[in-house]
Amino acid sequence: MNLTGLNFLGEKRSGNGNQAFRAVNPANNEELEPRYIEATKQEINQAIELAEEAFQVYRHKSGAEKGKFLETIADEIMYLGDELIERCIAETGLTRKRLEGERARTVNQLKLFGEVLVEGSWVDARINTEESSPTIKSMKMALGPVGVFGASNFPMAFSVAGGDTASALAAGCTIVVKAHPAHPGTCELVAGAVGKAIEKTGMPKGTFSMVQGASKDVGMAIVNHPYIKSIGFTGSFNGGKALFDAAVNRPEPIPVHAEMGSTNPVFLLPGALKENKDNIAEGVTNSVNLGVGQFCTKPGLVVYEDSEDAQNFRATLTEQFQKAQPGTMLTPDISTAYRKGLDNLLQQEGVQLIANSEENGTNSGNAHLLQVGSDHFLSNQELEKEVFGPVILAVTAENSKKLVRIAENLQGHLTASLFGTEEDLENYKDLIAVLQRKVGRLIFNGYPTGVAVNHAMIHGGPFPATTDSRTTSVGTSAINRFARPVCFQNFPDSQLPDELKDNNPLNIFRLVNGKWQQ
Repeated sequence: MNLTGLNFLGEKRSGNGNQAFRAVNPANNEELEPRYIEATKQEINQAIELAEEAFQVYRHKSGAEKGKFLETIADEIMYLGDELIERCIAETGLTRKRLEGERARTVNQLKLFGEVLVEGSWVDARINTEESSPTIKSMKMALGPVGVFGASNFPMAFSVAGGDTASALAAGCTIVVKAHPAHPGTCELVAGAVGKAIEKTGMPKGTFSMVQGASKDVGMAIVNHPYIKSIGFTGSFNGGKALFDAAVNRPEPIPVHAEMGSTNPVFLLPGALKENKDNIAEGVTNSVNLGVGQFCTKPGLVVYEDSEDAQNFRATLTEQFQKAQPGTMLTPDISTAYRKGLDNLLQQEGVQLIANSEENGTNSGNAHLLQVGSDHFLSNQELEKEVFGPVILAVTAENSKKLVRIAENLQGHLTASLFGTEEDLENYKDLIAVLQRKVGRLIFNGYPTGVAVNHAMIHGGPFPATTDSRTTSVGTSAINRFARPVCFQNFPDSQLPDELKDNNPLNIFRLVNGKWQQ
């Protein structure tokens, strides 16, 4: 495996020798070679300055050119073959099957954004040439250089060339990525693939850079640089909120699109419990334990009204959790944080441990099923906080009014799931109305784990799930996070972007004098 501890732009850097770090194999806590050197502030500034210089060129590339660039990145990632998968297994403890699926997702979302660019209508071109007013034309245009922070739990799909990078490059922005220190070798390999795509497609040097670092200083240096115009982040609430606070306190505040986790409540309605309680118990168990509970869409709450069916459901769920197979968590720090979060829940008044599976090996994440009554839940916001790992808290409500009150008391989440019959949906319309204001994705008779990448998907939600409930980090509308509307009044056709020219050389859909035309 040809890893050298590269920093940015594929160059071997000296960096600050006092801030060296290595990846750790979570299966055995062994440090992996090579050693990585944390980027200095000078190096970070250089990367960002190159991104600003490259932006002046890259922003004017056509949709077809940028689309070809994204497609070439996807191809170069695939050319890495087993080298990428094997390094990622060593750094994360994830299975080959899981990582091959994640690589496919990463590649497919790059290609999907490439298709969006070629089609072109995402720019929302609007033209008004009515005689009674000036000629006014507007469209969405790229913000500028973007800082992207790789996630711990998705080392490819939400990392160096993941959704934030793909959507920002699609918008016409240049990128400076902070690699996640848990999998620096994986990041280095993917960054190398992006670098090869830049060379093959003739994109300017500085279109993409990556810096390594284990300390907060590296991230803050990116956020605070005046050339950076937006941030994409996937990770913990504390990390995302710190970046957000820094960004809004700059002399020029910038948007931070941070996805910060969620407890993703699952509501079980009476008809579903009567008809399908055993299958739902199995599905909930599988969803909680998928990826050792290390998905931002893992269900952390299951809420139902007390009844004989509910008690039978809980008994089946208890059996399922006792049999759940533990797995290796992503890092020793994540394993420690899981235990700490679990202990915090167990110390809260009214919380009971109902079931758990056995531990197995280093950094093992074993399943835990907890229970609490609705009154304790409603009076204690600690019980709603995300615990990153395979644990779920069952909340028992005395009646339907309490069920709705629990929903009303929720903070923002990425998802909420409803299991019910058609009759249940009619009887619980008020619950559905409440949940529409609490989450970004409502799911009927399904589980929140698994986020499809397509034109309609929304992966976002009200604070504290994200810092901006108006956006999504998954799906093609994610491109809108990194663009802003620009209006041209009375400009000659020769000076306008192709998307706004009278002869419409790109053949895209445009809103012309109130009517959509192609």
